[in-house]
Amino acid sequence: VQLQASGGGSVLDGGSLKLSCVGSGFRMLSYGIGWVRQRADKEREAVACIPALQHAGYYSNVAEGRFTISRTGNRIDLQMTNLKPEDTAVYYCNAWYRRDYWGQGTEVTVSS
Repeated sequence: VQLQASGGGSVLDGGSLKLSCVGSGFRMLSYGIGWVRQRADKEREAVACIPALQHAGYYSNVAEGRFTISRTGNRIDLQMTNLKPEDTAVYYCNAWYRRDYWGQGTEVTVSS
């Protein structure tokens, strides 16, 4: 099982970014999937997830109304809008089924 994340970058306050994560070696629909982020000097926090065999997303308070998670085949996307400086973090995709699998992380920087 491998996860490869991409799409990070630098944007201004209020901007948008789309993160993607492509999985290989497994059938992603059978796995729960999600995005987690880690801000500087903070613990990792969940952003959004989709349970196994489902397509509806669930969001943390920081993501609700601004971020949209989706899955298509073996790809996980996170569309982020109205980004704020406090969204600056390294974002990780993960998949879980009996154990967790993690992508390598992609960095998002939001400047005011």
